[in-house]
Amino acid sequence: MSKRKIKILDTTLRDGEQTPGVAFAPDEKLEIAKELDDLGIDIIEAGSAITSAGEREGIKKIIKEDLNAEIISFARIAKSDIDSAIDCGVDGIHLVFPSSDLHIEKKIKKTREEVRDMVAETSRYALDQGLTVELSAEDATRADREFLKEVFQTGLEEGVQRICICDTVSKMMPEQIYDLFSEMAKIINVPIAAHCHNDFGVGVANTLSALRAGGSEIHATINGLGERAGNSALEELALAISEFYSDEFEINLKLEKLYEISKIVEEHAGIPISPTKAIIGANAFAHEAGIHTHGVLSEATTYEPIAPEKVGQKRRLIFGKHTGKHAIENEIKRIGLKASDSQVDKIFNRIKDLGDKGKLVTDAEWTAIVDDVMGRSLEQVVTVEELTVTSGDTITPTAAVKIRYEDREFIEAGVGVGPVDATINAIRKVVSGISNINLQEYHVDAISGGTDAMVDVVVKLTDGKQIIDARGSNEDIIKASVQAMVNGVNRLLWNKKLSEGEK
Repeated sequence: MSKRKIKILDTTLRDGEQTPGVAFAPDEKLEIAKELDDLGIDIIEAGSAITSAGEREGIKKIIKEDLNAEIISFARIAKSDIDSAIDCGVDGIHLVFPSSDLHIEKKIKKTREEVRDMVAETSRYALDQGLTVELSAEDATRADREFLKEVFQTGLEEGVQRICICDTVSKMMPEQIYDLFSEMAKIINVPIAAHCHNDFGVGVANTLSALRAGGSEIHATINGLGERAGNSALEELALAISEFYSDEFEINLKLEKLYEISKIVEEHAGIPISPTKAIIGANAFAHEAGIHTHGVLSEATTYEPIAPEKVGQKRRLIFGKHTGKHAIENEIKRIGLKASDSQVDKIFNRIKDLGDKGKLVTDAEWTAIVDDVMGRSLEQVVTVEELTVTSGDTITPTAAVKIRYEDREFIEAGVGVGPVDATINAIRKVVSGISNINLQEYHVDAISGGTDAMVDVVVKLTDGKQIIDARGSNEDIIKASVQAMVNGVNRLLWNKKLSEGEK
């Protein structure tokens, strides 16, 4: 049986950017588009050209790159939208019309007949300008099916090249989507796309049902970004097709790049990925429970559905109250140490003690425990020599820091929304210059009661090869933040030296 080639339209730069609080600058759009193209995306919805001058600038930057992917703009059934897209030089448009009576009557205050005429006129106009047109029915899952067929037929008679059915507010379950797409596939002789949202947590399942019913194109976003609960997540769809439907469908994505592009989008969007997010979350291939770590170390497939490397991830063993001795012994061996049974017991008990107190055992604490029990000493590669912070109602929070790294001194200043943010920004400038170390996450892990409360700050740092957690504790949240950053930086640099054989 021949496989059906599935085209992927990525709408991270349009629908994904409609996530509340997300706005990509033109250069950020360009970087994401280049990564999407390298990933193997067929169609990139670069934005909605009518939106703003900055939006058009971003689309034009992408067009100039001459990428392999087809570059399109979102457009309403209005000539002004199409003209803006043409001005950007796009290959085509995602021409969207309201299809449900709710949207037709309440949103644009038109009649069905007027909408059908607008679709015919704008489709013809765009096609005459040489654009590829994907005609898309907004809120199709609440529309009258006979009306849907009429409008799609109108577009097909004009010559539109693709049809899209949108489950705009996730109003169908997978079996209903299957029924809808099956019916439409019988009368539509061009590729049919599925654009599903995730309001009820079934965006990916609905998209897969649409494919199985005859669809041949999917719309998705990196990290599942999008309005409300987001769009279907590209990484989840890609892995579902790869693992469960590879005999039926063919996609040409470099799956090993999924984690990398996920982190790039996370950084530019400013929306942290949940640790438990499928495929690309920090915990997707992390193991703590003793029975799990024992199993995965003996045979990875016992508790991992795929190899983490398939999507560019790495396995992580997390140490805490559920950790077993087998994982401790394995990790000690992995870093090139030999521990006696007594030393393993001591490490095991100290980790259990931290876990029983409700503490996250960070990577830095794990290695500090090992170093202490094994008699190793961590070289303080980076030390903070001076820190000055100013803040007030009429003063922009500012921090200045002097850090010593080996035999050199670095002085940097940072501003922020508050004194902690300013301090972190100042330190980030220094450590980025030292070893390209980036802060991925920052959070206050625990605060005790009282005005002299003890604050626990946990940070997640990476140098591109390692990802570690580190903690800082102090009555002063600024000092706790600095301590966490410095602990993490020292651990990363020390680990790097050890791996290179520099003792």
